[in-house]
Amino acid sequence: MILDVNLPGFDGFHVLEQLRGSGSRLPVIMLTARVELHDTITGLEGGADDYLGKPFRFDELLARIRIRMRRDEPAAAPELSHGDLHLDIRSRKARVGDHAVELSAREFALAEELIRHAGQVLSREQLLSRVWGYDFDPGSNVADVYIGYLRQKIGSDRIETVRGVGYRLV
Repeated sequence: MILDVNLPGFDGFHVLEQLRGSGSRLPVIMLTARVELHDTITGLEGGADDYLGKPFRFDELLARIRIRMRRDEPAAAPELSHGDLHLDIRSRKARVGDHAVELSAREFALAEELIRHAGQVLSREQLLSRVWGYDFDPGSNVADVYIGYLRQKIGSDRIETVRGVGYRLV
């Protein structure tokens, strides 16, 4: 579901609350002009799977939809873990051990993809398509740059470079 906060006669946060209160696990992407931090947190903590502010790039919205539709499981687990690295999918919070780690939206999506495929080598092209969308330039080094950012935040020893192939969460 793509849900706006400012609906005519309704509040999108209330709609989300009703949806989650009824037990629905339908993936929800909030797409709204309300981009203040407290609105984003309200949406994510209220059960939204993603939150995208307007104006937005259509390709980015499509990539986010594809990511949500591609999930093998019927609904995303509320928390993903690998060792002492933990991601809370609903609140979009990360922690290493007992320490909170501040991740950007892309860093969080990259960490999520690595945890979901822990131990597997993911090529740069796989990361580009899954985190940045299929239409992203495959010659770009943006995946390498964000792997570097993620290593700085969660520990450089957690992500292994497999030369000529890609990266693996160890």
